Parts: sequence; C-alpha cells; structure tokens
Amino acid sequence: MSTTASRGIRAGRASVVRQVRRLSLAGVLVGLLGASVVSVTSPAAAAEVPLSQGRDAIVSSAERGDLSAAAAVDGKTGTRWSSKFSDPQWLAVDLGKSTAIKKIVINWENAHATAFQIQTSAGGNGPWKTVYSTTAGKGGVQTINVSATGRFVRLYATKRSGQYGVSLWEFQVFGTGSGTSTPTPTPTTSTTPKPSATPTTPKPSVTPTTPTPAGGWVPVNQAEWKKTLDAYNKVAPEAVPAGIVRVPEFHTNCEVANEAKDDPVVLPGLVGASHMHTFFGPKVNANTTVDDLFASPTNCDAPGDHSAYWAPTLLRNGKTVPMKNFRVYYGSRLKDPSTVKPFPPGLVMVQGDAKRQVATPKGASGQFWCAGSAETGRSADGNWPVCAPGGNLIYQLSFQDCWDGKNIDSPDHKSHMGPAKDGACTGAYPVAIPNISLMLGYDSLGGDGLALSSGLASSIHGDFMNAWKPENLGALVKVCINAKAKCGTTPGWKK
Repeated sequence: MSTTASRGIRAGRASVVRQVRRLSLAGVLVGLLGASVVSVTSPAAAAEVPLSQGRDAIVSSAERGDLSAAAAVDGKTGTRWSSKFSDPQWLAVDLGKSTAIKKIVINWENAHATAFQIQTSAGGNGPWKTVYSTTAGKGGVQTINVSATGRFVRLYATKRSGQYGVSLWEFQVFGTGSGTSTPTPTPTTSTTPKPSATPTTPKPSVTPTTPTPAGGWVPVNQAEWKKTLDAYNKVAPEAVPAGIVRVPEFHTNCEVANEAKDDPVVLPGLVGASHMHTFFGPKVNANTTVDDLFASPTNCDAPGDHSAYWAPTLLRNGKTVPMKNFRVYYGSRLKDPSTVKPFPPGLVMVQGDAKRQVATPKGASGQFWCAGSAETGRSADGNWPVCAPGGNLIYQLSFQDCWDGKNIDSPDHKSHMGPAKDGACTGAYPVAIPNISLMLGYDSLGGDGLALSSGLASSIHGDFMNAWKPENLGALVKVCINAKAKCGTTPGWKK
C-alpha cells in the first residue's frame, strides 16, 4: 500500500464474509480480564495453529472483494484484508465457542492502525469489552498478551496511520485449544436446528424472540407461524368486481424515516459500522429488532405495515440525493398466485449484492432508469442515465418469492429464500410468499457525480424486515394476490 502500483494489485472493496444476522450465536461470556504487555516479535511458531484460522470473520468494509475478511484468517501471509479509507474500521472473528484467549498476533501491512482496541464478547453483536487499547500503534508484527474469555474477538481500529484504510496480512488469536483448531463447517438447510419445543408465546402481532442457533440459521417459531396461517385462513375471499385489473398486487407507500451508517440485519448491534443506508417506514438503527418495529410509529400508509425497508443512500458528489417517492409492490410472479401465503413472523431478506462493483453501461443488466421521461444520454462514466425534464431516476429491486419453510434468516440473509422453478415454489423452497419490489424514486435527472454509499450502481441492494400485523397481511394476500386482483393499500378496491 506504499505505492499506487502496489495498491492496484492488492486494492479491495466492500466485502462481508458470512454475513450473519445475529452473530450472537450461543456462547457464554465467562469473564474478561485486562490486557498486559505488547511487544514487537515474530509470529507464533508454525506448529501452533491459531484458534482463529479458517474461522468465520466479518469486517466493517473492504477496499475490494479480494481483500476480504477471510484473507486475514487464512494462515497465509500473502493475502490480506484492507478496509475503506475512513475511521473507524473493524474485523471480528468467531472462534466457534467460548474460549480462554491468551494472545493476539497482528501482522500489519504498511497501512496500519495507530489507535485500536482488542475487544471480546460472548456474542457477535456485543456487548464488547476492551481487553487491550493503544493510541501509539507502530505496525509491523505485534504480539499482544491478554487474559480473557470469549467467543468473538474484534480488532476495532479508530485511527489510521495514513490516507489509506487499515490493512493486515493476518489476525491470529491463540488460547486454549490452539494447535487443534477446526473451522466451523458452513451450515446447510439439511442441518438446520429445529425450533424449541416450547417457544415463547408473545402478544398477538408481535414476533417472538427465538434463540439464534449456531451458523446463523434462525428457525421460524412454528407456533407463531401457525397463528399467522390461521388468521389468513379465516379471511373470506371476495368477489372481484368487473373492471378491476386482474394482476395479483397490492402496495404500501413509505417516506424516508432516517439515514444512518447502520444495518440491523447484516451488522446487528454495530452502530456506525455500515455504509450509509436510507430507511423507510419506522426509524431504524443498528439495534432494531422486529419487536421494536411493532412498537414504533411508521410512515407507511398500508394499515398494519410496520415493516422496515432500506437501501444504500444515493449520493451526488458526496451529498445525499433526496427521494421523490418510495413504493413497495407486493405481488406474485407464479403461475398460480392462489398458492401464495403470508410472510412468516420475523422474516428478514436481503436482495442484491453490496460487494458487486462492475460497470453498468447502457444495455447492461440491473439498470437505473428514467421514469416519466426518456433517457437522453449517459453520465461520463457510463453508469447512470440522463433523464429528460419531467422525469426522474428510479430503480426497481425485486426479491425472491419462494421460502424454505423452515428459517426466517440465514447466514447470508439470502439462503433461506430461492427462486421459483417452472412458475412454482418447489424443492428446497416450497412455500410461496408475496414477491416484494422496492420502487426507489429519486428527485434527480441522473447524470454525472452519482454514486451509491456502497459504491457503483451495480452494488444496489435492499433489506426487508417483516413487521406486518398478521391480520392485515393475511387479508391482503387472500383478497388481492390469491384472487389475482389489483388492490391499493387495503384489501379491496376502495383505494
């Protein structure tokens, strides 16, 4: 990172390895004691395998996809993690279980942190306890002796040594069991833990708290899922009057609730750790849960919709581009929309890829486009349309519409969802749910100077956290989607 050429070889962009909605996988915090001496030494002997090697890791950001969190725990000194060029930045490693931690070895690249902390926690979303802190880091290979216990270990860097990000070849954690570390296998749907036989029964319309099993798979609370289906099944179908457009659809219109560098799905509990997001519906922060959404006011106009929606903020020359409108369409792309069921309680989904940084010239897939007027040209970099007066820049982001029927979240927040096959939900994703499309309308004619907070236009993505009241959602699904009839914000055709 000392020269432009070397950065061109190794530079990287935003990347998250094994994004886990609640990194708080079971693990008990036994105790955390103070850190001790820091010295500049050689790394641990090769025979001693770090507890962290090959484990799941997640970072605040990455300069490019190949400079990811995994490169910092792969045991190779020729690969590295490098962050974006801002403070703070962090890297967290899941050791797989609560473990006595004795030593941390950091092999910095030239772009090191001068001020940083070593923190430990029983869960990936904290609370974090600092076991070592410095404001005089000199880089190189640092060995930090500590006496602590925890499942998660985090390097939290608050000041960079120069204009670039923080970068390190290896982040190694040693302690009880070092030398016999076995990486945690990636979970699959075939090994998804079953929900508790005695789930907590919450108040109506409120999603229960379900313990997060190892691996980031979150099983649906079957008792609450049954209540949702019972409410849906009690809704009587309505005859569709003449003149109604026969499209399975309803919608909700929302306004901007807030903007924040938070993401309660991908980076729960880590305030300010994300790129900037624009949130719609209830106000959201890094600690927001589904229960919080039900208890919060919302600016969405469909009765019963307390769900949260968010996307990366659109910027022009570093300043937020205001929204013109935001609408969420709920529909069905299946051959038989009568098979669609309401969302399970607490379902979360992510669509798109914040790590995708490719050019989007005219004709490329995944285009931003002009609504209400024609495209008259492209930005200088070719990635953004230029809209004629009277129109505005818009993007439509469509989510998957088939669910595995087992989990309301998964390690990457996508694997519990899947596409239809031959127009039906079958196989690993047998449950049909409403297809969501976020219509992001910007008060802009496009053109030069545009970028998403996550990077290029191709990095557009969206998050959904279900907080619909079951009685409202069930009626909309039954009357509108199942009957293949176009509704507005209520079940029926009044608006």
